[in-house]
Amino acid sequence: MSVLTTRLAVRFNCFTIFNLSTGSVRPLLTNKMADMTAKSTRPSSDMTAFRKEFAKAKNIVILTGAGVSAESGVPTFRGAGGYWRKWQAQTLATPEAFAENPSLVWEFYHYRREVMASKYPNKAHEAIAECEKRLKPQNRNVTVITQNIDGLHKRAGSDSIIELHGNLFKTRCEKCKDVAVNNDSPICEALRDKGEPDPSAVDAKIPVEKLPRCKTAGCGGLLRPHVVWFGEALDRQVLERAGEELDKCDLCLVVGTSSVVYPACMFAPNVASRGVTVAEFNMEDTLVTNEFMYHFKGPAGEHLPAALAKCDTEK
Repeated sequence: MSVLTTRLAVRFNCFTIFNLSTGSVRPLLTNKMADMTAKSTRPSSDMTAFRKEFAKAKNIVILTGAGVSAESGVPTFRGAGGYWRKWQAQTLATPEAFAENPSLVWEFYHYRREVMASKYPNKAHEAIAECEKRLKPQNRNVTVITQNIDGLHKRAGSDSIIELHGNLFKTRCEKCKDVAVNNDSPICEALRDKGEPDPSAVDAKIPVEKLPRCKTAGCGGLLRPHVVWFGEALDRQVLERAGEELDKCDLCLVVGTSSVVYPACMFAPNVASRGVTVAEFNMEDTLVTNEFMYHFKGPAGEHLPAALAKCDTEK
């Protein structure tokens, strides 16, 4: 086992295997997740006590998931109602789907990009961004590690962001592999007014040559969304950076995530296992709730502004 494999296995609490040949992460001992719920001790919901921990922390990591974006009205495409037309996201968000029908996949992502024009950062995003800016002059660091691809943390003003699953507003060329920020609306003329989510909508069947193309001189290759699809590996450099921040954090917040998607679901339990305070902010309990010191039930937009507000001890 290589050093990188060993480091990642330790970081994921040995519940996952990192495959160097493919760069993929898969569950190793998934039954341990269920065992976590056996603990009888409930985490505290004492905000005053949490605030004392927050006041002392020097390196804060905030893990965020779809629940934070949902409070801004961003579709999550999860659960029974998680359909775009007649398709579930898991069906379209794969390299195989893109290879078979790039037009349909681009319609889906074009729709998601256009929806974001009417969505804005909520109080949770804003509280995180304000906290980062306020603490930076005090030599205290706040890093966001997010599973979300909507860019709302950046729009709220956060600077230290690790995007595990990529970004809706970045593209990657299938030919030259160039990654670029792309905020064009529409992303190409052929997709204008396309992507209607209604199940009765007719697929546009756009010719591949009219789909988004690479703007790098002499390339012109087909672009794809720069997001991690089902069956694809997370970027190893991104994972390494996340691991470094988690290794040095002395306070961890888990916000709006169901804690079931690997490898992110093991980040906070691994941090908690070495005695670091972890606080979960979620609408409901998760499989790992009882691993943490604190759990605050309810919308993140209600709890985070209070949790991250300026302390009396701050300069």
